[in-house]
Amino acid sequence: MELAELTRRAMEIHARYAAHETSRDGRPWSRAELAQGFVGDVGDLMKLLMAKDGRRPATDLDAKLAHELADCLWSILVLAELYEVDLERAFLKTMTELKARLAAPPVGN
Repeated sequence: MELAELTRRAMEIHARYAAHETSRDGRPWSRAELAQGFVGDVGDLMKLLMAKDGRRPATDLDAKLAHELADCLWSILVLAELYEVDLERAFLKTMTELKARLAAPPVGN
């Protein structure tokens, strides 16, 4: 599936969440609140990664890890769309910059 299609699906779910939040709280979450939710998901991801490394107990770890990674991806896709970031272009540009930086000899040699 292409990134554009993943983004479309993520925004479809975002619209459903926004409708649910509006009916419950009178308004949808702001972009900042969505980012706060993402931070929580990253914390949950960290706990699962620690469990994967044997540092925390967990059951059904692979399924939970896959779910949490998907949650994090959803947040990134939605935030990029809401902040009008061309994520595909930004990703490719960043990877090109990192590749060039890693190809250069270390500073001080």
